[in-house]
Amino acid sequence: MYTQLDIETHFEGKLKIAYLNQPESLNALTKPALAELKEFVKLCSEDDTVRCVAISGRGRAFCSGQNLDEAFAVGKEHHDQDIIRKIVVDYYNPLVTEITHCKKPVVALVNGPAVGAGAMLALICDFVLATDKAYFAQAFSNIGLIPDTGGTYFLPKLLGRQLANYLAFTGKKLSAEESKSYGLVAEVFSEAEFALKSMEILGKMSNMPTAAIKLTKKAFAHSYTNTLKEQLELEGDLQQEAAETEDFLEGVNAFLQKRKPDYKGK
Repeated sequence: MYTQLDIETHFEGKLKIAYLNQPESLNALTKPALAELKEFVKLCSEDDTVRCVAISGRGRAFCSGQNLDEAFAVGKEHHDQDIIRKIVVDYYNPLVTEITHCKKPVVALVNGPAVGAGAMLALICDFVLATDKAYFAQAFSNIGLIPDTGGTYFLPKLLGRQLANYLAFTGKKLSAEESKSYGLVAEVFSEAEFALKSMEILGKMSNMPTAAIKLTKKAFAHSYTNTLKEQLELEGDLQQEAAETEDFLEGVNAFLQKRKPDYKGK
């Protein structure tokens, strides 16, 4: 089904991991890769068996960003002056939307360099786990472009105006530890521990009350535009929706019975 991705399934189907699988190009993004990744996230979002989604890269890099050879080759072949805009609108924007609206938690496993669109691919996920050898670079300005893949939306919110400007203007590399200190990365592990530690976290996420996580993502997304009054009203509505799930009843019963809850994601 996939030619650009390598898919792994863990925990009896609860966890799906998509690995960008072009290590010879440091997993540079192409139109086929972007289309497959979007379809993968969409299918996981709609599959009740899947409780957690992860994205990583094969080889020594997470993702080196857009494959510029592809973009310029297509532009020359078709004499299309709008090829960059079309790639952004037709391939990147739908992927950003699919990841941010996914009904399941989407985790970036950053195993190496994440550059340009590759950095933003990681940062639009719900949280990032990284090796201590990874780094992040908003390298768009190095070739005269602006941050895309949601960069102009998320970076100021994640970093504040000053730091977002600085990193976008200069293209400075941030180590994994620096990125964690700025709130871009949730956890950093040594390369030796990365597979084990990240899988422990993914295992936990795969057994959490998925419906509540979906509603939490929805509430956080609305917080960017809502007033406090609107957000408080939304909290009431979504809390009631969460309270009507099977997982809520299981969580309460497990608490009262002093046992570990067995959530089904429903």
